[in-house]
Amino acid sequence: MKISVHKKVSLKFYKRDVLLIAKELLGKYLVRKAGKAFIAGKIVEVEAYDGTIDEASHTYRGKTKRNQVMFEGGGKLYVYFTYGMHFCANVVTGKMNDGKAILIRAVEPTEGIQQMIINRYGKEIISEKELINLCNGPGKVCRAFNINVNDNGTKLTGNDIFIVDSKNLKPASISTGKRIGIKKSVDLPWRYYITGNKFVSRLPSSQREK
Repeated sequence: MKISVHKKVSLKFYKRDVLLIAKELLGKYLVRKAGKAFIAGKIVEVEAYDGTIDEASHTYRGKTKRNQVMFEGGGKLYVYFTYGMHFCANVVTGKMNDGKAILIRAVEPTEGIQQMIINRYGKEIISEKELINLCNGPGKVCRAFNINVNDNGTKLTGNDIFIVDSKNLKPASISTGKRIGIKKSVDLPWRYYITGNKFVSRLPSSQREK
């Protein structure tokens, strides 16, 4: 896919319902400018978080210095540090003070893959298994795309980090399930992923390649 800044998702896209946006992000492309080139990948897995009803959301108990970006309206990147070792990137959605966002959980690498490999593994040659594992988790996505706390609050309408539009997937191509690695509001089925895609972080056995 040839990256074009003219096909960026518009600000209006991010101002809508968080669950609708989560499903529509699947198949679109996360892009980061890397010097004069781009690194990019198809978004294949996301998780939605809604602080108004969701105890697992960082905004459930209100605004803090850490989660402030989630209250600044849709169209920004919310980046946080977790487990003392990983950054996670989230797409902020909705209106001012909504406190809603979507975690980018897995990406299928499509462009600038060599740079992503160096960013993630610190070497140039990797195995096929390592390629599959390149971006199949939120911390891995951030490492491969070199996203860290300095990118917190980045406007996704800019030219540094943005999302390139593509045709919405058909409902039959989208699987739904419980979110991973949380201890509260665990029954909310707000994890969405492209059915059968091998770059998803965790697939049910029925969808894995034989």
